[in-house]
Amino acid sequence: MLQISTIRQNPAGVKERLAVKHFADIAAVDRILETDEQLRKLKTSTETLQASINAASKEIGMLMGKGDKEAAEQRKQEVGRFKAELQGLQQELSDKETGLQDELIRLPNLPHISVPAGKSPEENVVVREGGVKPVLYEGAVPHWDLIKQYDLVDFETGVKITGSGFPLYKGKGAKLQRALISCFLDFNIEAGYTEYLPPLLVNEATAYGTGQLPDKEGQMYHATADNFYLIPTAEVPVTNIYRDTILKENELPVRMTAYTPCFRREAGSFGADVRGLNRVHQFDKVELVQLVHPDTSYAVLEEMVNHVEKLLQLLELPYRILRLCGGDMSFTSALTYDFEVFSAAQQKWLEVSSVSNFENFQTNRMKIRFRPAASGEKESDGRTQLLHSLNGSSLALPRIVACLLENNQTAEGILLPSVLQRYFGDSLIR
Repeated sequence: MLQISTIRQNPAGVKERLAVKHFADIAAVDRILETDEQLRKLKTSTETLQASINAASKEIGMLMGKGDKEAAEQRKQEVGRFKAELQGLQQELSDKETGLQDELIRLPNLPHISVPAGKSPEENVVVREGGVKPVLYEGAVPHWDLIKQYDLVDFETGVKITGSGFPLYKGKGAKLQRALISCFLDFNIEAGYTEYLPPLLVNEATAYGTGQLPDKEGQMYHATADNFYLIPTAEVPVTNIYRDTILKENELPVRMTAYTPCFRREAGSFGADVRGLNRVHQFDKVELVQLVHPDTSYAVLEEMVNHVEKLLQLLELPYRILRLCGGDMSFTSALTYDFEVFSAAQQKWLEVSSVSNFENFQTNRMKIRFRPAASGEKESDGRTQLLHSLNGSSLALPRIVACLLENNQTAEGILLPSVLQRYFGDSLIR
């Protein structure tokens, strides 16, 4: 959530950056400022009236002490009128505060100055490419055929158990999932991330904290009886670990990683783009989350991009990194890099990771702060600041599996990259 101070200080700049994200209701900025001005006036009136009540109450005591009961009674009646007026002002103040909050939570995060102002994925900027696109042998087929050939995933039974988009991994398919998860977690832990295994359902406050509510309410599965939501990503529960927490500066950065299943309704998805593992409703993903000092967050973003890039290099997959344009960015992000891997059999790029800096958009919602350390002989004044939050997929499995199968298929079987072989226990899926 944007801070009201940011909007007060530079409303024109806020409107300009919102336009880069193609936010439709730019007039909301003016409504917020108007409500904020009304709120400040109401607060002044409330404080003035409360001061009058306090002064009159003190005077009543003095008059009673002097025995002037008539004057004291008059002042009591006046205090009664003041209190009735104050009650009305307080209700109006509460209504205005609720209205301001409702407007603020619907504003997306402001995009970083480097974000291009495009509208669609075609206008994203390719930052760099890596790896080598394979030349497949003559009998090569897409991953959905390889899955059947090697009996790795049973989509039909998944439909019977749950519905479309809920694959049932089996045999070597399940083993490959486990190998990838272990490989990704070990890689992250070696880089200094602490592993967590969070709950898969979250409450409303948790979903609100990372910006899934109210923006993505229709995309999450909702357990209505308990008002819990199935997580769309581990980012949601993991970032909320530190909700309503004040950290010390010397505890920064906080680096967390977690494997979880993820659940996304993906309403309206259809066509060739959803065939096989290209798009499913339940999938496995390993996530990275960092909470960092505001001065370092963009350096940390580059560090996280390099981390994910190194992982793709170890998997020996051809990839490219894109800086997303304003129209393709998420509600909460200030700057996002997407990673795509090349599917040789499908001849297309498939997204496998997003790495984003949210600045203080999420931490303002969750009240995740730190207390700066004293510098030199100067003592810290005790005031807290909001941290910056970042997250990235490291990695999402379905499209990684699709590309591993397609790009590494041979007449003898699927040749796994060396980094996976010790986890899988074999060099080939055969």
